[in-house]
Amino acid sequence: MSKTFVVVGGGIAGVKAAESLRADGFTGDIILIGDEPRLPYDRIPLSLEFLAPKTSPIAQNYAEADQRLGLADFTFHDQDWYRDHGIDLRTGVRVEALDPVAHTVRSASGETVRYDKLLLATGSRARRLKTPGPNAGRIKYLRDYADAVELDSLLTEGSSLAVIGAGWIGLEVAASARQRGVDVTVVGRSEIPLVNAVGPELGTEFARLHRENGVDLRLGAQVGDITAGELRLTDGTRVPADTVLAAVGAAPDLELARGAGLATGMGGVLVDAGLRSSDPDIFAAGDIAAAEHPILGVRVRVEHWANARKQPVVAASGMLGRPGEYRDLPYFFTDQFDLGMEYVGYAAGYRRVVFRGDRPGREFIAFWVDAQHRVLAGMNVNVPGVVDDIKALVLSRVPVDPGRLADPRVPLDRLVAG
Repeated sequence: MSKTFVVVGGGIAGVKAAESLRADGFTGDIILIGDEPRLPYDRIPLSLEFLAPKTSPIAQNYAEADQRLGLADFTFHDQDWYRDHGIDLRTGVRVEALDPVAHTVRSASGETVRYDKLLLATGSRARRLKTPGPNAGRIKYLRDYADAVELDSLLTEGSSLAVIGAGWIGLEVAASARQRGVDVTVVGRSEIPLVNAVGPELGTEFARLHRENGVDLRLGAQVGDITAGELRLTDGTRVPADTVLAAVGAAPDLELARGAGLATGMGGVLVDAGLRSSDPDIFAAGDIAAAEHPILGVRVRVEHWANARKQPVVAASGMLGRPGEYRDLPYFFTDQFDLGMEYVGYAAGYRRVVFRGDRPGREFIAFWVDAQHRVLAGMNVNVPGVVDDIKALVLSRVPVDPGRLADPRVPLDRLVAG
């Protein structure tokens, strides 16, 4: 009897899982269910290329300067591809219940689908502000294509934007808006942006970048009220705001997992290194996967593109009964103004940050180092072609002399060799 594998989630993780199952020789039925009424697409460009000025280099990664970016520029596959690969794609369908005993999922319309193996790739939703009052409806969010289209229409030259939240999405949109001639204010509760993601040493670099490009950073501040045309902070300060964007983080979509009684923790579904959940027939990948990492020796959950793209390959192998572990180091990137950055590794418990290169000129590498002088993570800023060398340093687990680590004259590959 032919088996049926169901993938819940129409983002990059869901599509990659379907691709991988077919590439690995699965000949049974694949049902891919997504709640957006569109063909699956890449969300990463929404805060970067899509909102950037159409003449900027980053926008031209997808289309010529005289063209307007559209959904087709970052849609993964057309409808024919799903048909040709025998994938039953169901868009605009919200799965509202999962029954592990019966091996079924049920949609909001009441349709029940049975599975032999299931992958949860439900991703995250934008966290919502708890803002009372008649102007709460003025708050915009950025999570899907419709959100991006609305922002694109609002961020016109000479207008004002207030961003609540100084994380990755908030700063990326702030950079895109400034380059479009928008007056931008970013309001963040922490004294340093991105402090939870990259620590104070690198967070200050991003603060400097944004201030040098005309972004008004209001840090250590909180929003008290939203009125027509402005924000009022709790200290009484008024911030101009034709548009208000809330970028206060993402909430992993765990409703199905929790309702089904799967083990959860760390804000995600607890899975082993093969991405198998507490139910042997259910796997999880992407934002919601809190996975045991066989190299780092800890459980890791990362809400970034690389995990969503690469984890489904391992999950698909497990669904087919083959051994496998997700061993990739956490990785993420951003492009803001003239800063292009890639980060790889896991810096939890670091003791210090060592810089190599021209820090004031924003051409450097930063290394997070532990008490034994081992490199835990590295970030290259406008220094291309070094990610593999940084990975090798992290994976080597060998102590490195901080002086040699900081010296650009010492090749990175020589540091691993001692």
